[in-house]
Amino acid sequence: MATEAPYPVSVTGELDPEMNPWGWLFQWFLAIPHVVVLFVLWGVFLVLTVWAFFAIAFTGKYPRGIFDFNVGVLRWSWRVSFYAYSAFGTDRYPPFSLSSRDYPANLEVQYPEDLSRSLVWVKSWLLAIPHYMVVSFFGGAGKTGLGLTTVLAIIGSAARLLKGEYPADIFKLVMGINRWSLRVVAYAALMTDRYPPFRLEE
Repeated sequence: MATEAPYPVSVTGELDPEMNPWGWLFQWFLAIPHVVVLFVLWGVFLVLTVWAFFAIAFTGKYPRGIFDFNVGVLRWSWRVSFYAYSAFGTDRYPPFSLSSRDYPANLEVQYPEDLSRSLVWVKSWLLAIPHYMVVSFFGGAGKTGLGLTTVLAIIGSAARLLKGEYPADIFKLVMGINRWSLRVVAYAALMTDRYPPFRLEE
């Protein structure tokens, strides 16, 4: 039986066993400089994605320079997220970089040599709707104003503070939800034609 090829969006994160158990209480504050820079980068990301849309519609190609930049924005965002609010998986300060670095969290997207010129018209606003519903449920803010991933990350970090260990099952679930969400973002940003799987695993 043939095995399914790995999904072209890879999201990884390694829990830091030596993390200061109190660090997660203030890491969100330390991440503010990253948030400011990423706010600007995401504005550029959106503009370049529109540019890529027309390039794909007419040529079937995602311009490589734009692709690498947009993947870098996703990668940078994931590192900050892993550090500051959606995992609290490490207290190593994230690098100010779009490129891959030696860091506990990483994201890679395989460059597509060819993309469908017809699917590009419907992927973001139609085909991805079922995933938007799932991701909205995962990340939707309740009365606390926090999404499910952040709530789980707080529970895991509180357990590490009180018991000395971040529960493995909670971390696995946190990673799965983040992985699912980032796959959907990459698909909606036209980086792949492969429909995101409905699963949490890598």
